Amino acid sequence: MQEFRSSVAPALPKLPKSPTGIEGLDEITEGGLPLGRPTLICGSAGCGKTLMGIEFLVRGIQDYNEPGVLMAFEETAPELAANVASLGFDLVELQARKMLRVDHVHVDRSEIEETGEYDLEGLFIRLGHAIDSIGAKRVVLDTIEALFSGFPNQGVLRSEIRRLFHWLKGKGVTTIITAERGDGTLTRQGLEEYVSDCVILLDNRVIDQITTRRLRIVKYRGSTHGTNEYPYLITEDGISVLPVTSLQLDHPVSDNIMASGVPALDEMFGRRGFYQGTSVLITGTAGTAKTTLAAAFAEKVCQQGQRCLLFAFEESPQQLLRNMRSVGIDLQQHVAAGLLRIEASRPTINGLEQHLVTLHRLVKDFKPAAVVIDPITNLISVGNAAEVRSMLTRLIDFLKVNGITAFFTALVSGRGLQQEMTDEGVSSLVDTWISVRDLEGIGERNRGLSILKSRGMAHSNQVREFIVTEHGIELLDVVVGPTGIVTGASRLTQQMQQHAQTLAAQQETDRRDRELERRRRVLEANIANLRTEFESVEEELRQIYSDEQNRQQTLTSGNQRIAAANPPARATPAPAETK
Repeated sequence: MQEFRSSVAPALPKLPKSPTGIEGLDEITEGGLPLGRPTLICGSAGCGKTLMGIEFLVRGIQDYNEPGVLMAFEETAPELAANVASLGFDLVELQARKMLRVDHVHVDRSEIEETGEYDLEGLFIRLGHAIDSIGAKRVVLDTIEALFSGFPNQGVLRSEIRRLFHWLKGKGVTTIITAERGDGTLTRQGLEEYVSDCVILLDNRVIDQITTRRLRIVKYRGSTHGTNEYPYLITEDGISVLPVTSLQLDHPVSDNIMASGVPALDEMFGRRGFYQGTSVLITGTAGTAKTTLAAAFAEKVCQQGQRCLLFAFEESPQQLLRNMRSVGIDLQQHVAAGLLRIEASRPTINGLEQHLVTLHRLVKDFKPAAVVIDPITNLISVGNAAEVRSMLTRLIDFLKVNGITAFFTALVSGRGLQQEMTDEGVSSLVDTWISVRDLEGIGERNRGLSILKSRGMAHSNQVREFIVTEHGIELLDVVVGPTGIVTGASRLTQQMQQHAQTLAAQQETDRRDRELERRRRVLEANIANLRTEFESVEEELRQIYSDEQNRQQTLTSGNQRIAAANPPARATPAPAETK
């Protein structure tokens, strides 16, 4: 029998990786740093190289029970412990548990002499002892320039750099080596990036007085990875990398409906609201009650016993609470109950990425069912349109992945079609888009509302006028005039005209009813007269008939009496003739 051989090639083993535990970094590296190999982290001063290395060690200990060694050439162990204590990293406690070894090496020419050929044998012995003493799986060397400074022999220097990297590979430890950025090269020596298996470049740039940190994976041997620049932040919780291209559109969706807080607006949707976990955008010019609509939605969420997180970029919490109270929206009770949290600040207080990380952290801590941002337009002040769109794209995807309903307001300017275009260009990203606008009439301005789109459900195509009352937002019924929909004073005039026409028609109907009733009574009177006349004639005829009958009976009876009184005579026989 002929042997059957499968044409499917066996799956090749993937490169083993060591997860860093740093938020977002494992996602763009598709699993972490190369296991048992050196990784170079390079960048200018202040970009967080040392912090990333320390967090790599701390997360390895806390999350993966992997001991680590930190060998520093610039800062002492107490200085490093004090610097990262604000991030919640207790290096002293980790050293006491024998999970971390911090070793400060002070290098100068008096300690390491260049005799014949310069080598790092002493450093290898010291580092090897530190690794073996705690069974370290992770190592951080910070920074390599301090190790090689002051030695002019570049040939020997390059040789020792190669030997250092090969020695680390031989130890089988996952290593991070930090290096300063050179002039036109990734590192000062221009060699480390070539002998490293993974190179991560950190950049700290200032654009329009806004500082932004960016991370890029320059190379990663044996593995695919994200190739774009990714913003990252240094917060009180450590480093957070915010990937863009790694977001996948595979999040679950919900069929549950959330109300907008305005009952008449809900009726304009085919399912009386919008889907939970989707994004809603309200655009309009200044003074069109965008904030009021957002507050009504937040109140409705809280009334259903769910949490809502509201970001206000234009008003303080106290001002927002006061203003909404004047239109019948009491948010203070929900704040007191812990269902509503208001975060108010000027957008310029932080960069775009800091705002995004702040929202990530608050969502993680507060666990809201809905997030309201009023307005997103103010973010333009801390970034250009492309950066704001990128940030909002990641924000919308983040909220969708977590099943959180997003409610945004945006200011638009211009007239006509320009009123339906946002500066951020996110109208195509959202699932539901509601437009509020000014409806200018003769000597007045009114507010109108329409639904431009709502993915997944039918919706009204009408432009509804609405007013803001002390009881909230009220949508008015549509009134159509000779030239189309009328609003404001024209609406009142149209309603008065319609009322007058209705009253005149009713009066005409009443008049006709009265005329009909009068004719009916006249007709009934005529019928009664005719009936009376008929009865008189009938009675007369009946009397004549009775009299005639009596006369006939009397005549018959008289004849009978006469006949009885005069009977007929008998006939006598004739005498016989004689012959």
